Formats: sequence, C-alpha cells, structure tokens
Amino acid sequence: MITCNNNMDLSKLPPIPPLMQYVLITWSIAWKGVALWNATKNNQKNWFIVILIVNTIGILEIIYLFGFARKRLTLSDLQFWKSKS
Repeated sequence: MITCNNNMDLSKLPPIPPLMQYVLITWSIAWKGVALWNATKNNQKNWFIVILIVNTIGILEIIYLFGFARKRLTLSDLQFWKSKS
C-alpha cells in the first residue's frame, strides 16, 4: 500500500539565490514572448491562452515552438546573430 505524506515542510528547502531567480525569470519571459508571438502570428488561439496562463519556466513554450507550432522553430532560426550569407 502506497501512502502520501501531505505534511511536507517546504521551509526546509534551501533558498534559491537571487541571481538564479533573475536568470530563471529572464529565461521564462524570453521563451514566453517568442511562443506568444508565434502563436498569435499563426492564429493558434488555444495555444496562446494556455501559454499565457500556464507558467512552466519555458518548458511548455519550447515544446510548442519546436513541436506544435504551425511553422516549427528550428535551431537555425534562433541563431539571429550569425550573418545570413
């Protein structure tokens, strides 16, 4: 028989350093922005709503962009700093 301990004390977890918090927030906002822009451009309203509401630190956004977007994102699309010669 499997039992579930619902009395987990989260205060015993170590705190996340401020620099790591800023990195995670920046990462999440960047991916969310690209995914929302792409969903709007492709008229995928359901994906737009889900991405806007659900916060997964960029995981859902990356899955959408590389797997479910009408025009899937490729790694070469992310390399905007390279010259296109």
